[in-house]
Amino acid sequence: MSKLFSRIGRRRALEGAGAGVVVLGLLLWWLLPLGEEPPSGTITFSTGTRAGVYQKYGELLRAELRKDMPDLKVRLLTSAGSQENVERVASGEADFTIAAADAVETYKLLDRPAADQLRGVARLYDDYVQLVVPTDSDIRSVADLRGKRVAIGLPNSGVRLIATRLLTAAGIDPERDITPRSDGIDTGPRRLGNGIDAFFWSGGLPTDGLRKIAGSSAFRFVPIGEDLVGELHAQGGATRYYRATNIPESAYPTVQNGSAVPTLAVSNLLMTRADMDPRLTQWLTRTVLDSRDGIGAHVHSAQLVDLRTAIYTDPLGLHEGARRYYRSVKP
Repeated sequence: MSKLFSRIGRRRALEGAGAGVVVLGLLLWWLLPLGEEPPSGTITFSTGTRAGVYQKYGELLRAELRKDMPDLKVRLLTSAGSQENVERVASGEADFTIAAADAVETYKLLDRPAADQLRGVARLYDDYVQLVVPTDSDIRSVADLRGKRVAIGLPNSGVRLIATRLLTAAGIDPERDITPRSDGIDTGPRRLGNGIDAFFWSGGLPTDGLRKIAGSSAFRFVPIGEDLVGELHAQGGATRYYRATNIPESAYPTVQNGSAVPTLAVSNLLMTRADMDPRLTQWLTRTVLDSRDGIGAHVHSAQLVDLRTAIYTDPLGLHEGARRYYRSVKP
């Protein structure tokens, strides 16, 4: 009889162990819904200027991707900004990038090469237009830029796209009524008052290139009112992606002295091409959303990445890999 109970005990132990293996397998499947082996290979990510938010975000995202996909090599390329980024992804020079929605829409409206192959991965955060002048400047509005030396951003940048539209909306010809300069956030701040009278920047808040000098340089922001945003919308096309908002007083507290500054904003999109591997894109999308707090600790604007809004990548349709990820986490 004791041998019988012993055999029964061993059988139950084996059955219990087998059930445990099944439970463990299900747990691992739940924890690793994108597959057991992380994707590998090499991808190229086009960022932005060295002192800008795109570059910082790209560096931090690469570090997060290394944790989730240790065999995936991520090559970063600096760029002039949104317009160049869109072109790079469309041409295949880059696999992923960040670009402002107005630059993406402009590329599509111009029916540029492979525009129909562009796809969205996630809506990230908003860029804020920041028109910067010395504290003692007589420039109080965009209209006051007439006759001034104005940095309107690097050629092929998103800044230049917005700046030229804003100037036009204010009745200023960007080629004849100002002396245009091509400075970006990497050179504009140190040339302010020493070669240029004002410069445009469009980026997440706060931008390191401005935050680092906020305590030691005398500058202020020129307000961009709702009436001017209305004039922009009247231009049609991609201007529909601009919305009136404020630079919050907390963005650059030593400069703003507790006051918000009226301006406009445009959303940023993480994007790729339709032919990008869906499995890799699904993993990358997961990392982008899961790393929000980690990246946001260093890039404040990244804290605004949100699962509820990330899926809205207008004017781009979602990439299939991103779509799979959002479906997997849908409540």
